[in-house]
Amino acid sequence: MIEKVIHAIAEPRRRDILYLVGNEELTSSSIASHFDISAPAVSQHLKVLEESGLLVVRREGTKRYYRMRREGFADLKEYIDRFWDNSLLLLKEAAEEEERRQRNHESNE
Repeated sequence: MIEKVIHAIAEPRRRDILYLVGNEELTSSSIASHFDISAPAVSQHLKVLEESGLLVVRREGTKRYYRMRREGFADLKEYIDRFWDNSLLLLKEAAEEEERRQRNHESNE
């Protein structure tokens, strides 16, 4: 699933769509009004985002309402956190080593 998420957010307009629906639910026509591309092109972007698990759609009559699905980012976040956590661990170890060197240097003076 992480591949679908990465593919979905690789396209700038899809990231823009996610920003638009990040805190509110919008209709597809409202989303399309923010872009200078055709409504069918926006619909294709919405479809990719929905299939990747980053958007959820609610149908009400003939309208479709979209909102961001934050849980859809969980696998990607977990993947990135592994690198970040490792970096923090390495930084902690380097700081502790530097502290040991300082103590040894001070005790040898």
